[in-house]
Amino acid sequence: MAVVDPIADMLTRIRNAHSALHAETKIPLSKIKESIAGILKDEGFIQDYSLAERDIIIKLKYVKGQRLIRGMRRISTPGRRVYVPAQEIPDVQNGLGICILSTSKGLLAGANAKADNVGGELLCEIW
Repeated sequence: MAVVDPIADMLTRIRNAHSALHAETKIPLSKIKESIAGILKDEGFIQDYSLAERDIIIKLKYVKGQRLIRGMRRISTPGRRVYVPAQEIPDVQNGLGICILSTSKGLLAGANAKADNVGGELLCEIW
């Protein structure tokens, strides 16, 4: 079975594993998913990630037994692309969350894209 939207699939796998309080989850490997996992690690939403033969293994992060990621939402979809200029990059949950953009400089968190003054495709929001 082919996955139509691999980024939405990744977010759903993380959301489901987090809801079930799993320690880790496996996601099929691709460069964009690896970049998203790197941003999630840099921003402190996951403990770590590692690459297996064909998978990314994401170690989830919990605080006092509660899940750290409260919500995830896919913004730009294959059927409806959403682009934003640097001045219109949204603040997610009043700065408590992040948005991930695909820019000409690669995948960036919203704050980094604002600092570099680049806009792009708004992929998802995480809070």
